[in-house]
Amino acid sequence: MKTLRNKNKSGFTLIELLVVIAIIGLLASVVLLALNGARAKARDAKRIADIRQLASAMELYFNDQNSYPTQAGGTMGSPGSGKTNTNLGLPNIAPNYIGLLPTAPAPADGTCTNFNNGDYVWVANNATNTTNVYALTFCLGAVTGGYSAGQHTLTPAGIQ
Repeated sequence: MKTLRNKNKSGFTLIELLVVIAIIGLLASVVLLALNGARAKARDAKRIADIRQLASAMELYFNDQNSYPTQAGGTMGSPGSGKTNTNLGLPNIAPNYIGLLPTAPAPADGTCTNFNNGDYVWVANNATNTTNVYALTFCLGAVTGGYSAGQHTLTPAGIQ
């Protein structure tokens, strides 16, 4: 006996499959755009955390030495920028007061590309002929943690 094939088989047409694939592609692109914004916010949050950690290390150093480090100034570069933490000129605070000197996250965001490519910049207190000050300048790409976008400076008085 011959079996009869059902000509009314249900399934997806090529058009339906293409529409579903297009919708999935559109949703994926929207998610990727939102993810890029989250990455920029995470970089700024890391910058604030790094600066606060360096401020704590500087105060610990001051408590022990009655002055801030007097090494020459320099730049803490992003990974791959060609600059290393040894350019910062703060060998006396690591590892006793801070585990590792932090590096600025890459890439620089917003207006930070015009400011040392987003790196942290240390100005030694010997430039001002006193051992009671220091300045560490950094840049935020967007409003973060109550700080506006743009250049900021960490001093013994806090973050300005």
